[in-house]
Amino acid sequence: MADPWLALEFGADPAERIAQVGAAHEAFLTGGAEPQLVREVVRHSWRRSAQALLDPEATAPVDLTDDALESYRAAHPLARVLPLFRDLLGGIAQDGAHLMAVCDAYGRLLWVEGHPGVLRHAERMNFVPGARWDEAHAGTNAPGTALAVDHSVQIFATEHFVRPVQRWTCAAAPIHDPATGRLLGAVDITGGDHLANPQSLALVRATARAAEAVLAQPLDPDVVTVSALGRDEAELRVGGRRIRLGRRHSELLVLLIDHPEGRTGEQLGLDLYGDDRLHPVTLRAELSRLRRALGPELLDSRPYRLRGTVHADFRTVTELLDRGDPAGALQAYGGPLLPGSDAPGVTRLRRLIDGQLRAAVLATADPALLAAWTATPAGSDDLTAWQALARALPPGAPRRPLAVARANQLSLEYDLPRATFLQRPRN
Repeated sequence: MADPWLALEFGADPAERIAQVGAAHEAFLTGGAEPQLVREVVRHSWRRSAQALLDPEATAPVDLTDDALESYRAAHPLARVLPLFRDLLGGIAQDGAHLMAVCDAYGRLLWVEGHPGVLRHAERMNFVPGARWDEAHAGTNAPGTALAVDHSVQIFATEHFVRPVQRWTCAAAPIHDPATGRLLGAVDITGGDHLANPQSLALVRATARAAEAVLAQPLDPDVVTVSALGRDEAELRVGGRRIRLGRRHSELLVLLIDHPEGRTGEQLGLDLYGDDRLHPVTLRAELSRLRRALGPELLDSRPYRLRGTVHADFRTVTELLDRGDPAGALQAYGGPLLPGSDAPGVTRLRRLIDGQLRAAVLATADPALLAAWTATPAGSDDLTAWQALARALPPGAPRRPLAVARANQLSLEYDLPRATFLQRPRN
């Protein structure tokens, strides 16, 4: 059985295929005809591109440039495996016929590398770092479609939705966080028609798997990484060990991370138990057990504070927000901080993170970000966010009826009048 993710079957004539798909593309754009002789993955991608009201002559917009781009790339998880990409794909990127590209989960290109002559040609269609190559902004293309379907894929010549890109062929594979399964982005090779072969798709697939294997390894034996978003019990990684903490120790660890300068026992007690439930003896016992779990080299006392370098997922979110990067912050957001905790200090921090992220996403009015926020536990019942999503989506977008219906449902639940732009027309 032929691989549906490969552009050409063995023995197919590339020129004939380009003409067939090109004719189907024109018929689809001019008359809305159901595409014939087009792969299913491409057919569905064309529909998504058309529903996004994308101009077939459009050029991908550039979101980030200069210092903002540099800061975003430096903080992105895929920066860690950039040397691997260069090692595995560097030769093909310098051969004068191909480009290597890496994008984030929103299709934003992080790195585009290759021969200077090929790079200059790619610049004409904005295939440059900082540009948005998700399907909604650039139509059918390998990195954008690989993200949309979460699978490696080739896109060949006239299979591209946007005409200025149809001289190129590309192959891309998605990359996931090995600890959480979260989509991080995709790796891509782009060039001419000769890329439409099984080897190019196998190469990006193998590169993506190698990147995930590297990301699964500890950053450094002296670096502590903490995951506390979207889970009731924090997970700690240190020195090659993976430690799952109990609820109380998770709360203590989060509070200590939030106060790197240190906390007294009284301050920790208030954040943990509240004014009327401060138990110094119990707190000291909990801290003693936490020290045994972490190791004496990680936890100081007088004041209580963590030693060494600590990376925490919730701190990553706030740092990205401080840099003015709501898309990156939302991508790093795995859910509410220790959602089952009622410790006052954790509750305050959880509300602060969710509130800052929500405000930043609402301010963008970006339908992709608003849709991602409403898909989180914190955003699923957010009436304002659903209304903003309904406003941001064009009338023909497939997700707009769902956004309108959800906004109206929440308005009824909250006993509020429906917004006039959301109300259904009367017969």
